[in-house]
Amino acid sequence: MQSRHALHTATILPDDSGQALLVGRVWSKVANGPCPVLVRDGHVFDLSSIAATVSFLFEQDNLVARLRSAADLRDLGALDGFLSGELGELLAPVDLQAIKAAGVTFADSMLERVIEEQAKGDSSRALAIRGQLAPVLGDSLRGVVAGSEQAAKVKALLQDMGLWSQYLEVGIGPDAEIFTKSQPMSSVGCGATVGIHPISQWNNPEPEVVLAIRSDGTILGATLGNDVNLRDVEGRSALLLGKAKDNNASCSIGPFIRLFDENFTIDDLRKVKVSLLVKGEDGFEMTGESPMEAISRSPENLAAQLRNRNHQYPDGAVLFLGTMFAPVKDRRGAGQGFTHEIGDRVEIATPKLGRLVNWVDRSDACPEWTFGTGALMKNLAQRGLL
Repeated sequence: MQSRHALHTATILPDDSGQALLVGRVWSKVANGPCPVLVRDGHVFDLSSIAATVSFLFEQDNLVARLRSAADLRDLGALDGFLSGELGELLAPVDLQAIKAAGVTFADSMLERVIEEQAKGDSSRALAIRGQLAPVLGDSLRGVVAGSEQAAKVKALLQDMGLWSQYLEVGIGPDAEIFTKSQPMSSVGCGATVGIHPISQWNNPEPEVVLAIRSDGTILGATLGNDVNLRDVEGRSALLLGKAKDNNASCSIGPFIRLFDENFTIDDLRKVKVSLLVKGEDGFEMTGESPMEAISRSPENLAAQLRNRNHQYPDGAVLFLGTMFAPVKDRRGAGQGFTHEIGDRVEIATPKLGRLVNWVDRSDACPEWTFGTGALMKNLAQRGLL
């Protein structure tokens, strides 16, 4: 079980939670295992009688109507009981789905990726490089639609100036960067600690919207995610992306997946603004905001680049959509920019999806990931759910 900090139902639910269809996942002490759940009126209802996993649940036809009409679901208790640890634990709201991410999808984060590349992972060089590149790249990239004729012209201009980069290629070129963020079953949920690899001295949270995608490519809903990032590691070489992104507890998703219905649509998702708040035990505080309207590719385009005739996901997938927020507020010294310290509280929020809250620790100090697919199958079999 993860160590706990004070969280309450009202802290994490969407503002209009009474109208929201919220699917999640908990470890229930009563059930003695993980359960897909429906969150309703501040309580957690077991969906195992409909589907043993969230992945299988999302393959059900007419899912919204089925969940609305579902009766006689076992009440596992108040959500507050899972946030306190009394009844169990709130898990990431996914299980067998692939955990994928799109990178460099906002103009501001494109600039920061180029700065990392130029700085070779040295945060002390970032301020000077930012001052050189921002006036040129910042104006060139804003409002450019990835893969468009305008983007091709910008590419030609920047190449002539000697400023082209692999990050700009995936940022405004025709092909998105789609990478594996984490392994199925490895992401942590709201209230857990998130891990920073101990070799990193320049890192940051990445607040993002995360799509829930069925095996046939249908986008069912959305949630929030923290794509924890090691700027110095990726800055040394883009080939270190796996080490920069996929570490113990480096992926947080939650608190719940909100399904699309008449109260929350893909068009509503395009308008959300994702806020970030970092509070340190040293008194440091940082805020930021990422409006989805500033994204260079649509959610549908990114989902189509993920799942298509050339690449399938039979258990479904979740897809991080990227962030425009690359923090530059100095923390350890002038010109050093932002990096995490142990004990940071990270809040990622938007009114329609709620609030994802985590605390920062070293990845080798976070609880080890031990409950994988094999353990899930064994647990479900023991509970008579297979």
